[in-house]
Amino acid sequence: MEQEPLLKVEQLALKKRKIYRQSLLRYLSRSALASMFIGFGVIVAFRTGSFFYLEHSPFTYPMAALTFGAAIILIAYGGGDLFTGNTFYFTYAALRRRIRWIEAAKLWAASYAGNILGAVVFAGLIYLTGLFRDNSVNAFLLSVVEKKMHAPVLELFFRAILCNWLVCLAFFIPMSFKQDGPKMFAMMLFVFCFFISGYEHSIANMCTFAIALVLQHPGTISFEGVVYNLIPVTIGNFIGGAVLMAAMYYYVNKPFLDGQEG
Repeated sequence: MEQEPLLKVEQLALKKRKIYRQSLLRYLSRSALASMFIGFGVIVAFRTGSFFYLEHSPFTYPMAALTFGAAIILIAYGGGDLFTGNTFYFTYAALRRRIRWIEAAKLWAASYAGNILGAVVFAGLIYLTGLFRDNSVNAFLLSVVEKKMHAPVLELFFRAILCNWLVCLAFFIPMSFKQDGPKMFAMMLFVFCFFISGYEHSIANMCTFAIALVLQHPGTISFEGVVYNLIPVTIGNFIGGAVLMAAMYYYVNKPFLDGQEG
């Protein structure tokens, strides 16, 4: 059953809250670190995919999706606070009355702000490397960004719901595994599924957008496009984590949890 991993979710939420209470700066730094890890995944995915994109290969997205899995391993084992996962952790802890809703809201806001900071800093570092200045490398990334900034809002919203449902499962399911090998495989498999499906992840998007904006880019890629995408995607991600994960698992396991409220 899910009770053991759900207990780990609760404990993880309380650990994150402890860090936040001790030092807002430290918590923001951990959140920035998480989006930088996502940034590493974005870079390796688009650099790998670009080789296939230039050849108009059907393996472009599968290869990019396969390599993007490095990001979730970095976050899981390297530390960091990701807003998308926190929508699950803090909602569940609040439903269990282990943290207050107002505190959960502050934690979501802080992790989101830290994720934005990390994305901006990482984009600046990538710009200074000069690795994405060549059209043979950045064409794939810019083409994906342009599509994300012009997709219909309702489609972005529902893609985001499904995305964070899968991403939260990528962290939750392996919690019941005992060995690191199966954990990493399961995480990468779930991330591959969300990437190849074309779903929308707000933090991955903000990292990708930040990189695109510091490069030579067409007028169809703009800060307005960033806002246009991130608003429905962030809301959709929140619903995926808070409702389809936290609320759903709390509800279906409530008979086993009664009498254990904090």
